[in-house]
Amino acid sequence: MDISNKSNKDIFFEHQAQTSPYPLGIEVDYAKGVYLYDKEGKSYMDLISGIAVNNLGHGHPKLIKAIKEQVDKYLFVMVYGEMVQKPQIELTKSLLSVLPDQLNSTYFVNSGTEANEAALKLAKRYTGRTELLSFNRSYHGNTHGSLSVSGNEVKKNAFRPLLPDVRFINFNVKEDLQYITEKTAGVIVEPIQGDAGVRIPDIEYMQALRDRCTEVGAQLIFDEIQTGFGRTGKFFAFEHFGVVPDILTIAKGMAGGMAMGCFVSSAEKMKVLSHDPILGHITTFGGHPVCCAASNAVINILKEEKIIEDVDRKGQIIEDRLKSHPAVKEIRRKGLMFAIDMESFELVNNVVTTCIEKGVITYWFLSTPYAFRIAPPLTITDEEIHKACDTILEAIDVHYS
Repeated sequence: MDISNKSNKDIFFEHQAQTSPYPLGIEVDYAKGVYLYDKEGKSYMDLISGIAVNNLGHGHPKLIKAIKEQVDKYLFVMVYGEMVQKPQIELTKSLLSVLPDQLNSTYFVNSGTEANEAALKLAKRYTGRTELLSFNRSYHGNTHGSLSVSGNEVKKNAFRPLLPDVRFINFNVKEDLQYITEKTAGVIVEPIQGDAGVRIPDIEYMQALRDRCTEVGAQLIFDEIQTGFGRTGKFFAFEHFGVVPDILTIAKGMAGGMAMGCFVSSAEKMKVLSHDPILGHITTFGGHPVCCAASNAVINILKEEKIIEDVDRKGQIIEDRLKSHPAVKEIRRKGLMFAIDMESFELVNNVVTTCIEKGVITYWFLSTPYAFRIAPPLTITDEEIHKACDTILEAIDVHYS
């Protein structure tokens, strides 16, 4: 089939598999800072960072430099775990420098859902148990295992049967912790639920969850795929709660837009994946040297430029600008991770659509139709914040009366 005479948009809609009937369909030409630019030269302020991916914005010069330097050295040499590669070593050193001592062994993969799949396997292999426990309204990915432990039943119905021995409890409800038992291999949880609409648990609840898992020997898995790398005002969200997981999964903001994920645990636990059977977990492209170089640069930039230290202040500006509008029913926020509640999906949909038309990209949530998402690059300036808030408030005024 010759499709060379078709437009890019026609090929996108007709020959690339779609994830929904209503994609944004913006034909991106280039991106810089907090802006995307389409083929007609129109600018769009990216207030979602590609869903919490571009924490440094687009095209940070130090990030681009690190990627180009590694491209010139080598791209790929062997499946993961067989050869000593400097980008992986440097990234491991950088990660361990910002993690608690008990999280001292890394395994690099390609994405967040892959990291979660591996974490579930590790919990089952280490404990010898089969039961997995997750939370209602959670989101952990779309591959078979990660979908099985996601708490949106509507999203799962078309793909059953999924994994057996999975049960769900309510988030931030201490009474439900009794369902974590000696049969439970692992408990997977977002320290702050993302697609449920930025649900922030109580500190006491998270500490009780940690205590219960320790008591019964269940592995506590923190999914920090959306919350990691400064998004919430800490390097990792678990720092807000004074608890440390047995297994940590990270991705999205990890590599500045490169395909990258990781699960981290103790060396003792990770060893079980190397025998009985050998190659208990394996990946071809995990730990790709170019992606590792990018991720190492991200960590260094966050530290050197003290970006995370200013995240909460910037988030407070956005909250203060938007919360006074009568159409805004509630704002849930940690750092620069927002859910803006409104009275209906219709109003949310109209506001998001109008914002995009006006050149500001906000977005919907998977599981919270009455709220919209804001998660801008952590590098956004105060001037850009006020410009974005002006546009959002104008869009709300168009549709609210």
